[in-house]
Amino acid sequence: MSTTSLPRLPSPARAAALRAALLAAGFTADGLLDLLGAPAYAALARSETVPALRATRGDGPLEGLVRLFLLQRPVPYDRAAAALPVEEALADGWLRRVGDDVHAVVDVRPYGGPDGEDWFIVSDLGCAVGGAGGIGSREEGVVLGVGGASTTLAGITVRTPVGSALDVGTGSGIQALHAAQHATRVTATDVNPRALDFTRLTLALSGAPEAELLTGSLFEPVGDATYDLIVSNPPFVISPGARLTYRDGGMGGDDLCRALVRQAGDRLNPGGYAQFLANWQHVEGEDWHERLRSWVPEGCDAWIVQRDVQDVTQYAELWLRDAGDHREDPEAYARRYEAWLDEFEARKTKSIGFGWITLRRTDAAVPSIVVEEWPHSVEQPLGDTVRAHFARQDYLREHDDAALLEGYFRLAVEVVQEQVGAPGAEDPEHVVLRQNRGMRRATKVDTVGAGFAGVCDGSLSAGRILDAIAHLVEEDPVVLRDRTPEAIRLLVEQGFLEPAEPAEPSQP
Repeated sequence: MSTTSLPRLPSPARAAALRAALLAAGFTADGLLDLLGAPAYAALARSETVPALRATRGDGPLEGLVRLFLLQRPVPYDRAAAALPVEEALADGWLRRVGDDVHAVVDVRPYGGPDGEDWFIVSDLGCAVGGAGGIGSREEGVVLGVGGASTTLAGITVRTPVGSALDVGTGSGIQALHAAQHATRVTATDVNPRALDFTRLTLALSGAPEAELLTGSLFEPVGDATYDLIVSNPPFVISPGARLTYRDGGMGGDDLCRALVRQAGDRLNPGGYAQFLANWQHVEGEDWHERLRSWVPEGCDAWIVQRDVQDVTQYAELWLRDAGDHREDPEAYARRYEAWLDEFEARKTKSIGFGWITLRRTDAAVPSIVVEEWPHSVEQPLGDTVRAHFARQDYLREHDDAALLEGYFRLAVEVVQEQVGAPGAEDPEHVVLRQNRGMRRATKVDTVGAGFAGVCDGSLSAGRILDAIAHLVEEDPVVLRDRTPEAIRLLVEQGFLEPAEPAEPSQP
């Protein structure tokens, strides 16, 4: 791996003093929003810096820090010294001096933790979403900062306290930083040694505990060790070759993501979770659902959610632009584009899926494997939603239809009912139950289903509710009991109904 043109990284030895200075100046996620305002803040996410430059024309410490670390503009030495222990920052390599100005050596980006923590993500200059020039880098060993993929993975991760956590392909250390808040021991690995150095900086500048940092690919650095939680935002891009370490896995097609998922099963402790982002091929003549089912290791439940699909031309253009190839000579760009399309044609790939993969180690005789497409909006964070999904799978696995009818349920608090039909019609064409939280699912139900869900408050068993409904609609209760469990299972599986302990009926 060539990193000769990349800068030497700072020392974390005095990161605590630098952190204190940044916080004192208000260089936090909330402080940035207050200073820049929502429009300029949003423009940064589009790599547009003009609004932020206009908002930082003042001479206060915070304006200087934003220009220095986020916008990567030179700042006069005296101005930097008013906000930072500048000599120490120069000596430790966070800054470099050019004449009367100082320049940032790395990108330091405020990042708000889930409980209001003030964290900082350290990455290569211009390599964070909202950086001064976008990513657009073709340096092989470059290390990226915060992006949509990393925040998505952080949001879907189950955050129960655990003894051990592993971040595979840690990059700038975002997932390791999150894990350090609820794991006693954190291990982070990466094939790129510079990434581990950046992780060390991110943890130190964020005031987080140190992690075990190991160099190597996939699970090779950890040997046979097992963990309660494994997370990975891997270099999942399906490309012809391995030009960029942060992006390309170096294996053919989607083999890297498949290998990561397949190997994770043996590294999980009982009940442990492994959570990944991934790309996968939609191959001519193959069912993509079955393709992904084949990835799931033995002894694991799985929930796989496809969030997006791109045709091969859209996909190639996205990642060629990400690396800045579109700024090259048009003929060179065309050759690279052709190489991507040749690769997809050779593999009979018609489109590329993107989504989330969650495994949970189980001793169940028949694991639960759910593979679905859900491109609609969701409400992050989803860690509790993921954990609840597997808890419901346990419940359904342990209850046959007879036991289901003896069970008690509550309608999830965020569910509302919508009636759809022509204005003025006596009866709706159909009834929709909709979640306003979590996955924000919606499902059509018939009159019986709507009535059943509406009275589920934990005070009556499912069977008794159906008997009452059968009496109201003048239907044979035995027939209704026979045909309804499948619908109840679906409502439970998707989170509209929650298993409950029997409750006392409410008093009139």
